[in-house]
Amino acid sequence: MKYFYMLGKKYKIVLLVLISVALFSCNRDKNNPGWDYFPDMFYSTAYESFTKNPNFTDSMTMRVPVAGTVPRGFTPFEYTLDPESRIKAGKDLVNPFTADAEYVSRGQSAYTTFCIGCHGISGNGDGHLFTSGLYPLKPRSLVSDNAVKLRDGEIFHSITLGFGSMGAHGSQIRPEDRWKIILYIRKMQEEALIASDIKEGGNKK
Repeated sequence: MKYFYMLGKKYKIVLLVLISVALFSCNRDKNNPGWDYFPDMFYSTAYESFTKNPNFTDSMTMRVPVAGTVPRGFTPFEYTLDPESRIKAGKDLVNPFTADAEYVSRGQSAYTTFCIGCHGISGNGDGHLFTSGLYPLKPRSLVSDNAVKLRDGEIFHSITLGFGSMGAHGSQIRPEDRWKIILYIRKMQEEALIASDIKEGGNKK
């Protein structure tokens, strides 16, 4: 205290102000943060997404997109989950990618990520999920005669919306990767056909 009395009047006032600020800035109420730095930025005048909004008749802040609009870069898939629509997709949709090594390699990578667990390494429907007993239904073979006869658009439809017990993968696999997966499936079908011909030739001997 003796040092306090030794200070000049000006310094005493400054010191008292600093002590007062320090004392009053402390608050035991954790629900009250005290003073805010830039309150106009901290307390936004905009309405939060899920809060009520008196500016609209339905009181909803988050608005429904205008009818007919789509996100930028998004291509609508105007097909439904039924056999007729699947056949129509087979007629309408054409793979925009050719069987170049780069595209097939990308298709193999995407197949390994999304498809191999069910359909297996060679596409016979003997993936780990089935062989381990984790999935009771045997997945369809992608190298069978029926699969070979499918058009690219039909397979694209199945990957996008699902088919049978397989769920939709349209939200997980980008459209370009779906087409490249199909290129890789075609490659597996060719390899399976060659292996079958070799096997039959060996049996005839």
